[in-house]
Amino acid sequence: MMSLLKTDKMVARKDKHIGWIVFNNPARHNAVSLEMWEGLASIANDFAADPEIRVVIVHGAGEKAFVSGADISEFADQRDSAQATHHYDAIAAKGMQALKCLNKPTIAMIQGYCIGGGVAVALNCDIRIAADHSKFAVPAAKLGLGYEFDGVRKLIDVVGPSFAKEIFFTARLFTAQEALTMGLINRMMPAEELLSYVQNYAEMISVNAPMTVASIKTIVGEIVKDESMRNVALCEEVVDACFNSEDFKEGRTAFMAKRKPVFQGR
Repeated sequence: MMSLLKTDKMVARKDKHIGWIVFNNPARHNAVSLEMWEGLASIANDFAADPEIRVVIVHGAGEKAFVSGADISEFADQRDSAQATHHYDAIAAKGMQALKCLNKPTIAMIQGYCIGGGVAVALNCDIRIAADHSKFAVPAAKLGLGYEFDGVRKLIDVVGPSFAKEIFFTARLFTAQEALTMGLINRMMPAEELLSYVQNYAEMISVNAPMTVASIKTIVGEIVKDESMRNVALCEEVVDACFNSEDFKEGRTAFMAKRKPVFQGR
């Protein structure tokens, strides 16, 4: 899959049970081009299909930015009309959706600028851990951009209506401490400790029962939907699958033997 990517500005790495998605455009603060959105979908889908991958870490190359938003230099060609904008947005949405629906836990490792589309990428991850020097903003009001319902909804789901309004209304930069207070990020770490902390966090998750972890991701995803859209039967199905799994037997056996379980994801 990796060799089929159309751009070298998206990098995929696999390290045992951990997959890495790297936005690799540091010269432009990891601003995302159309090909990078396509690459995001390709990598996320590959990791979703790989049973060896249990956790995915998303981050930006270099130390200055996670993702600084869409590559505005492309707008004259890629978003110069409503029709062109809809085409661009559809490809970006496909990348975002692939990340959001990835059937493994995802961790956004944020350092530096996390702006506009960068916030959207982070919101489509399950957990957000940021360096203490990180900066966050959604500057749509400074660019005259419209924000789609789903994008606003995702921000409200994480920080609530009042903070979402403040983020959009002011279009200003927020500090990592402010982001932590709002609930936009889960954890804030000194920059020099960020990588090791996130790696250790991912490894801690990776040794847990994959089917249990995946079932929780599925159930939480259904809970945050409007009630009329929830698939309760699917939630029951993934819970039953856990109880019928070999991993459940392994978990019980390991507990009784007072040893660490070795889960296989089946």
